Amino acid sequence: MNIDVTPQYAAFRNEVRAFVCQSLPADIRDKVLYGLRLGKEDFVRWQRILHAREWGAPNWPQSYGGTGWDAVQQAIFDEECAQAGAPRQLPFGLKMLGPVLMQFGTEQQRQALLPGIISGDVWWCQGYSEPGAGSDLASLKTRALREGAEYVVTGQKTWTTLGQYADWIFCLVRTDPLVKPQQGISFVLIDMRSPGVTVRPIITLDGEHEVNEVWFDAVRVPVSNRVGEENQGWTIAKFLLGHERSNIAGVGIAKRELARLKELSAKRDAQGKSRLDDPLFAARVAQAEIDLMALEMTQLRMLQRTGPPGPESSMLKVLGSELQQRLAELLMHVAGHQALPFTPGALQAEDCAAGCWPDYANLGTQYANWRKLSIYGGSNEIQKNILARALGLAGGSSRD
Repeated sequence: MNIDVTPQYAAFRNEVRAFVCQSLPADIRDKVLYGLRLGKEDFVRWQRILHAREWGAPNWPQSYGGTGWDAVQQAIFDEECAQAGAPRQLPFGLKMLGPVLMQFGTEQQRQALLPGIISGDVWWCQGYSEPGAGSDLASLKTRALREGAEYVVTGQKTWTTLGQYADWIFCLVRTDPLVKPQQGISFVLIDMRSPGVTVRPIITLDGEHEVNEVWFDAVRVPVSNRVGEENQGWTIAKFLLGHERSNIAGVGIAKRELARLKELSAKRDAQGKSRLDDPLFAARVAQAEIDLMALEMTQLRMLQRTGPPGPESSMLKVLGSELQQRLAELLMHVAGHQALPFTPGALQAEDCAAGCWPDYANLGTQYANWRKLSIYGGSNEIQKNILARALGLAGGSSRD
């Protein structure tokens, strides 16, 4: 799978590869490649390195401080960073809120908020899902009652990824409970340091503190922190979800894990046999590679189109999430008994001397964590309903 169709793209790949090789800190690289715990400082440090190179926002136009790269350049950058072991750039500001502000925000909001996203100085998290309002997002109940120049926000958000690190949260709130659910929602920005905001951890299947509950107890939010018109938040929500779902495709990460799978599958045991000697297993690996090639080309076609992502983002989300889960499962098969349950201490880089991590380190962690890929951003079942509606078939959901 090689998308370097011109000498210019080949030269660009070489430039990116050389920069990442030289600039990516070794300790961060090892954490990513061996499935160790990444802290806030790891993400922020890498983002600031990219920002200093003026590569902090690969998907943004130059007019807002981005690179202005085309679809192929973005894909090359994503692939080279993933292959080298760079942490994934946080999507909440770069891939989700940033495009929203460019499309729906005021000029004052763009000038105040976009620079902090690129520099890594401001960490954003997402406040969409609630208990009872996940894929059926329009049933959300967090209220924002207007009092003069402020909203008073009361309610709860859940599955808030990395919210324990966040400075700000962008939220969907109900500003009119008397109209149809989709028509009474607004999009507001809330300072996580505001009185009344409480963050409570949710420990995931792999033992990690990755997601949280966020509670709002009469939190006062300036009306000027609303993006777009009051009660028009559903339009913004759908726009943002298109960008989120496209990002979940994870082509660069999938290519890295496929390369890892092929390398480990080719290793021979004491009897001189490898997993690829099994034709059925080899066929599963080959099918994963074929599907990844199709996913990559589909994503490139989508990135090259004009306008916001449409229903095709649901297709990318379904295919990409299921492919990543399949690769994690195949890696577990290769590892065999070495993929037995891990211990939480194995996620700490400082608990093991550099260079002693085995080939199969923390595959169990990755497998457990990636089970969520087909759920967040709107479950894959919901995405199939969206695609069915786009084709004029029965189905659909208030998440779309």
